[in-house]
Amino acid sequence: MSFAYPAFLWALTALAIPILVHLFSFRRTTRILFSNTRLLQQVRQETTQKRKLKQYLVLASRLFFVFFLVMAFAQPFLPASEQITPGREVTIYLDNSYSMTSNIAEKTRALDAGIGFSREVASLFPADTRYKLLTNDFAPFSNSFKTRTELLDLLTQVRLSPVSRTFHEVNERASSLNGELFWISDFQKSTLDLSAVRTDSAQSLHLVAIPLDQASNVLIDSVYLEDPFVVGGQRNTLHVRVRNAGVKVREGLVVKLTINDIQAGTASVDLEPSAMADVKFDLAQGLTGLSRLVISFTDFPVSFDNTFYLTLNFADKIRVTEVRQTPGPVEKVFGNTALFDYRAFSPGNVDLAIISQSDLVILNGIDRPDPALVNTLREFQQGSGSILLVPPASGDGTGVRALTNFSLTKADAKEQQELDKPDFQNPFFENVFEDRTSSMAMPRAKAVWQWGSDRSALLNFKNGSPFLSRTGNTLVLASPLDNAFTDFQNHALFVPVMYRMAASGHRTSQKPYYLLSESTAILQADSLTGEAPVTLSGKQEIVPSQRRSGDRVVMEIPRFSVDPGFYVASIQGDTLGMIAFNMDKRESLLEQWSGEEVKSMLGGGDNISIFRPAAEGSFSNEIKERYLGRQLWKYALMAALLFLLAEIVLIRFLR
Repeated sequence: MSFAYPAFLWALTALAIPILVHLFSFRRTTRILFSNTRLLQQVRQETTQKRKLKQYLVLASRLFFVFFLVMAFAQPFLPASEQITPGREVTIYLDNSYSMTSNIAEKTRALDAGIGFSREVASLFPADTRYKLLTNDFAPFSNSFKTRTELLDLLTQVRLSPVSRTFHEVNERASSLNGELFWISDFQKSTLDLSAVRTDSAQSLHLVAIPLDQASNVLIDSVYLEDPFVVGGQRNTLHVRVRNAGVKVREGLVVKLTINDIQAGTASVDLEPSAMADVKFDLAQGLTGLSRLVISFTDFPVSFDNTFYLTLNFADKIRVTEVRQTPGPVEKVFGNTALFDYRAFSPGNVDLAIISQSDLVILNGIDRPDPALVNTLREFQQGSGSILLVPPASGDGTGVRALTNFSLTKADAKEQQELDKPDFQNPFFENVFEDRTSSMAMPRAKAVWQWGSDRSALLNFKNGSPFLSRTGNTLVLASPLDNAFTDFQNHALFVPVMYRMAASGHRTSQKPYYLLSESTAILQADSLTGEAPVTLSGKQEIVPSQRRSGDRVVMEIPRFSVDPGFYVASIQGDTLGMIAFNMDKRESLLEQWSGEEVKSMLGGGDNISIFRPAAEGSFSNEIKERYLGRQLWKYALMAALLFLLAEIVLIRFLR
């Protein structure tokens, strides 16, 4: 313990005053005469003992009063565990993701508490300290150091950001800094990602973990259509999976569906903690063109994920064209005239104009196609449509070779072999299988052509050779669709695979929504001329980085400047389409790491310290004790007043 003003300790000599008062009593005694003193001896002894005890207690109270009063003026304190040196560089990372809208103690938003903690840090260090403020946006102001006044001004401008940052991203941004790093965050388990991360031992890292209230939080886990073909005039069902990520039961949660600003349906659902439930909405007939769908519900106190956006383009029928020798199983698959506009041609009688307008072209069993047809298909490959090449039972593979870059060789298979299980994680098979089991029966086939190993093949034989491969928008089968070579066309897998081919080539097909954690968004357009960029207009108007590939525009999702919602894509005033952006659902999972857990996973070095702020006031006291030491004069003053009160009570009530 040290003293701010040790010279006041000389005043401890005043302790002699109450002792002298106790030893020398200046009160004059009065003699009283009694007629009989026979009984006064015993009474006198008892009274003297009580009087001495009272005098000793009063003396002790006076001594402690003087002692603690002197201590209060000397201002004792416990020295700081960390020293503040002039000219320091301090970096503050303030997590401003949407999860920071959650409440902490005293019903304060976590983000507001984090801003308050940042102000406390700024007020602690000397005036010549330089500060750098990092937020999830990695805004330009974080590239340079600021003064205290500039930092406090920046803190008033901090707003919530749809961007989530991992520990690696923030630490990499701050790795070039040599001073103090205050990490103010809620430390979400779902977004922090502390795997294989270590800190620089030369950097002082201070973890400020903000504990969130354990509240119920409901979010949209996934949304999908029962029928993947969004065709105008046809009924469909929208499946919404709702998830309770909190610790409380939610009963009677009302989920609403709005289509083009008109409420189209409601449903009520009960959710146990950490459970999910499915809600279905029927999409009525008569929907045409591009439609905006909004799924919403009311959930407090975490409300940033109460709305989910998606777009559906209710287009015309999917156009499928087959060039074949004889009718086969393909015609039966696409025989649903409500969904498909199917046409078939013989090799010598092909309408090339229809080929160019198709979404899926199937070259079935044609060994030597007409050169004009080959040229048309090569032009078709530059667009967004899909081509399926089915080899003939015999021939030299001229047609397949002309339309792919595979090195085809004759296969020497003697009998049919079973196919391997598909990769359930492949986007091609998204929403195809309800039960993803390894025991599912697979078709058998005997390959006519082989083209070596293909890790990206959609379907493989068990020996690893490809059965169905895709290069660009062209798909190639290794076997004819004939019973002598395969039973694939009779298997339950055949129809969804063919449907998926048609859907992937649909000219108006587009993902219903994108998450802000994704890297790119794809927009299809029939004709793009000039060099003018595509602009996204919604809550903000932005021009993302983009590149063109045929009739597709691949845009980088500018997650730093995009809020969830609808954005209209246009070029020079012409509307190309609409894109829906949503928050990554990981941000809605509020389970946290504690400061001790984070420190342990970061190696537990001495350069890592932990602050445990329950509220802004407790953080202020803790950080001042850490850097300024613990002031004890208030406790000394309270003790002095306590003993003064004790003296008064003893004199007044102890007889």
